[in-house]
Formats: sequence, C-alpha cells, structure tokens
Amino acid sequence: MMQFELSDPETMQEPILPTPIRAAGDEREGGGGQGGGGTGVGVATKTRTRTAKPALYKVLMLNDDYTPMEFVVLCLQRFFKMTIEDATRVMLHVHQRGVGVCGIFTYEVAETKVNQVIDFAREHQHPLQCTMEKD
Repeated sequence: MMQFELSDPETMQEPILPTPIRAAGDEREGGGGQGGGGTGVGVATKTRTRTAKPALYKVLMLNDDYTPMEFVVLCLQRFFKMTIEDATRVMLHVHQRGVGVCGIFTYEVAETKVNQVIDFAREHQHPLQCTMEKD
C-alpha cells in the first residue's frame, strides 16, 4: 500500500504527489511523455459539426418553335405544381425570352424534374428541352 504525504493545512503548502511509475528502459525525462516537463494531462475539447446547406439548382425550360404552349403549361402544372396562372406566366416568359426558371431545388430533385419533363415531352413527341444550372 502506498502512503501519501499530505500538506499541513496551516501552512497551505502544495501536497507532495507520488512520482509516476516508468517501465524498465524508459529514459524519458520530465514524466508524462509530453515532450518533456509535461504532466500528461490534456484539455478535452468538444468539436461541433455543422451541416452545410445543400447547393441549389435552377431548373430551366428552353423555348422551341414546335412544342405547343398548352403542353408547356401542362408540364409546369404537373411537374412543378404551379397554378394555371403561374404556369401561363412562366410559359410566356419562356416563349418571349427563350428560357425561363421553373423552380429552384436541391441537385437530386432538380435532376429528377428535368428527366421527368424530358421523358414526358418525348412520350408526346415534342422537342421540349429542360435543363438545370447551379444557382
């Protein structure tokens, strides 16, 4: 059993601590193995991880001279959940300016919507083009 020598409470001196036990052949000075002179005691830190917001992508519809305006409105209503008024407004913008934004989504959602519009247009034999770009 080890005995420790405690400080005298009246003199308020530091207690005498036991010396660390070293393995045979350990020639380090200062104890603790912390580069010399350390006590082997470290500070525990807690790191916080922050989740980054996913990148957003614009889904764009491109104008062509062959796809009927009613079909474009139907696509906007079906795949982008627009009202008839909003779909008509976007369709006219695409018709007049050549390109229009249908919505802004995460990558996977934007990619799915682009594929849905293109597949639906091909099924109905229309050359409607839809694409996406980073916002």
